[in-house]
Amino acid sequence: MTKRIWEIDFLRVFAICMMIAYHFAYDLNVILGVNVNFISGFWYWCSKVSGIFIFVSGISAGFSRKVLQNGIKLLVVAVGISAVTYFFLDDLFIRFGVIHFLAVCMLLYLLLQKLNVWVLGSLVVGIALLTPAVRQASVSTWLLLPLGFTYPGYNSVDYFPLFPYLAVFILGIIAYKLYYHKGRSIFPFNLKSRLLENISRNSLLIYVVHQPVLMGLLLLYKYLVKN
Repeated sequence: MTKRIWEIDFLRVFAICMMIAYHFAYDLNVILGVNVNFISGFWYWCSKVSGIFIFVSGISAGFSRKVLQNGIKLLVVAVGISAVTYFFLDDLFIRFGVIHFLAVCMLLYLLLQKLNVWVLGSLVVGIALLTPAVRQASVSTWLLLPLGFTYPGYNSVDYFPLFPYLAVFILGIIAYKLYYHKGRSIFPFNLKSRLLENISRNSLLIYVVHQPVLMGLLLLYKYLVKN
């Protein structure tokens, strides 16, 4: 993207901050035993803000000239995340987390970009209608996890299946086609910030490293307190 659009950077940074806050609370609970309610309230909604990140990714795909390369790069990162989390988390390892999901979305974008907004809108509605059935179904294989079909006993610290989250990505594509294809903000004012731009540019790196850093610091704190 040669000319950055401030609200896209802002939304991406906001989503990243909420994601880091949620993971910090989650790590406090898992590592230090701090009682945090993830079912309702502030922390619950922090976990849902990731939808904004997916929506913005759908918009940003329209500006990218390297969608295929970006998709392949994300796939490589996703495989690395699965391998590392398998080593540390055993059965809770990430099989199809948000990076896996975004990698697949980048590849699907090569097809989705050719569709008009009416067809894309119909896909969104179709995904929304089919999601409850997919969520309620149970299969005996992990091969359908990317779609949203889970098997008995499945659990993971990060899971973003195509049903329903692909609908959010497609909404981002629609927003690009309707409003952002001209490469400018939809607002009459400008709140550009160099800090926001830098964080937004490095969002993938931040996502990959923030959790290991948080967990490392809390484990170090736990070790120092106990000793």
